[in-house]
Amino acid sequence: MDKPKVVLGVSGGIAAYKACDLLRRLTESGHDVRVVPTASALHFVGAATWSALSGNPVSTEVWDDVHEVPHVRIGQHADLVVVAPATADTLAKAAHGLADDLLTNTLLTARCPVVFAPAMHTEMWEHPATRENVATLRRRGAVVIEPAVGRLTGVDTGKGRLPDPAEIFEVCRHVLARGVREPDLAGRHVVVSAGGTREPLDPVRFLGNRSSGKQGYALARTAAARGARVTLVAANTGLPDPAGVDVVPVGTAVQLREAVLKAAADADAVVMAAAVADFRPETYAAGKIKKKDDKDPDPIVLVRNPDILAEMSADRARPGQVVVGFAAETDDVLANGRAKLRRKGCDLLVVNEVGERKTFGSEENEALVLGADGSETPVPHGPKEALAETVWDLVVHRLS
Repeated sequence: MDKPKVVLGVSGGIAAYKACDLLRRLTESGHDVRVVPTASALHFVGAATWSALSGNPVSTEVWDDVHEVPHVRIGQHADLVVVAPATADTLAKAAHGLADDLLTNTLLTARCPVVFAPAMHTEMWEHPATRENVATLRRRGAVVIEPAVGRLTGVDTGKGRLPDPAEIFEVCRHVLARGVREPDLAGRHVVVSAGGTREPLDPVRFLGNRSSGKQGYALARTAAARGARVTLVAANTGLPDPAGVDVVPVGTAVQLREAVLKAAADADAVVMAAAVADFRPETYAAGKIKKKDDKDPDPIVLVRNPDILAEMSADRARPGQVVVGFAAETDDVLANGRAKLRRKGCDLLVVNEVGERKTFGSEENEALVLGADGSETPVPHGPKEALAETVWDLVVHRLS
């Protein structure tokens, strides 16, 4: 089989050096990559580096190899075009259809999915002109992932940092897997919770669970690849931030509730994939609980945590908001799942069997998605991204 053809556009920003890592991941995973840097990008990384890493010639001008008509052919033959980093200048040219170099010509001729990974100073990203250009590109079907928050050039810190190349690669992989389909979550805001909450007993101990957060992160990544603006409320995961996702770290069930309710105020869909503790200790010991000689420990009194899923379902922040819950069961999986769906009042409930060696921490999952309309959608054992895609397919159907 022919290797998928990827065009990696690199525009002139200090983050250009990070694109070398993205290029390596693309080539090592079996993609045929053609790098198209702008003239400014070559001030940061030379053509010889791009050519050596990709195994393909590097051109920046429409006048190079004129007999091959590169300004048309490169975009026509691509299965994916990804621009990383995408500067404010490149985004503006792409939004307005300008074509003054090989990269912008390629963007105009491409009929495949296009992904932009912006990187610039915070003030440039937040400028109304840039925001309008990004909105224009998204309306046309491009995937423009949100930049990360962190250290920028010099001493500046803020939103505008290029996401981790490994996470950009995951977006590219998902977009390629979906083919030429339009990003069906474009213009939508979705909220995903992930991980497991921890309820402190004292300064060093807590009540928790085995959730790794991997399923919630898979949901966030796939939603971003489908064009959504994603808010990920992450409880104690330790996982790298997915590219293009706004991550809100939390610890306890109460903190998760506050973050989800705030983010859901303008959300089209809320997916509660986090394992939220049902109970928390009634009291918190300010000092470490000591072991007493020849005495049993004092009993720990538990109180109920808020039922966030039921609350979200009963009091939707906006009309038409889709709410999805997860049910981790150890026995009578289907019966318990149906009962929970009725009790919680959500639109969809993802039911799976869990245990010490099942689901938690694994890269795979198997589930049955129950719908309030009586539907049942089985998802066979496979990557957690496959389950995430199925969930978003069902959400999109209900949104439309």
